[in-house]
Amino acid sequence: MTGFARSDGTFQSGELKYAFSWEVKSVNAKGLDIKVKLPIGFDEMEGEVKNFVSQNFTRGTFNLFLNIQNEIKNTEITIDETLLEKIKDKVLKVYTENENIFLKPSVTDLLKVDGVLKINETTIDDETKSLLYKALLETLKEALKRLQMARAAEGKKIGLALLQLLDEIEKKRENGEEIAKGMQTQIKDKISEQIKTFVAETAVSPERLEQEVLFYVMRADVKEELERLKAHILNAREIFKQGGNIGRKLDFLCQELNREANTLCSKSMDLTLTQIGMDLKALIEQFREQVQNME
Repeated sequence: MTGFARSDGTFQSGELKYAFSWEVKSVNAKGLDIKVKLPIGFDEMEGEVKNFVSQNFTRGTFNLFLNIQNEIKNTEITIDETLLEKIKDKVLKVYTENENIFLKPSVTDLLKVDGVLKINETTIDDETKSLLYKALLETLKEALKRLQMARAAEGKKIGLALLQLLDEIEKKRENGEEIAKGMQTQIKDKISEQIKTFVAETAVSPERLEQEVLFYVMRADVKEELERLKAHILNAREIFKQGGNIGRKLDFLCQELNREANTLCSKSMDLTLTQIGMDLKALIEQFREQVQNME
């Protein structure tokens, strides 16, 4: 399910004061995919962050972003002028010889070269870092709770849509059941007429004729498929009542529903019943697409 949440926090210890925020976005996915973007120096938190997400969610693609700033900075900025001078001369030479290929370099471009600009901030000892990480993770928990609430609200809307689709699937199934009630007699009469035409020129024993008729009647009987469809629909409704993480359970049921609809179409010897089977397949596909959005 899609969702977005943000949670802000602060941390202060001595001369250090940090303001930070977590942004968490989720989109639909069949499995669980977690992508984390952390500032330089906080990479070691990635494993624990992913663990937090996997403990609370089972499906979806998650993108997590941490923004953190030191509000009381004791920062010293230095420029390696010797290195900058060497780079400047080299770059200028390359540019002068290839003006048609390269853009003229700027001061910003030169300062980005590794080693030219050095920023030395106040270092954090291990104890303070541990407390900072704890504060960050507590704020992440809050962001994930808000995301769960947003996804739950969307889940309720999707659930209502799925239940409506189940109603439509059941109506089609009931229509098929009504048609199938009188099918055996019709099929037997139809096959008997065809075989009579055949036996007028070929000798066939009454026993063999009865066996052939019975075979085709049994083959065209769709009662079992309609009964299994009914059972799957009831099972789906029971899953909704139970609640919780139901996405994967419904995903499996979609396969079973589709299997019965396919068999119904292949066995049907009636155009109206075949059309009902096709309509069922279309509804089940809509159901499957919506289920992909469920946790």
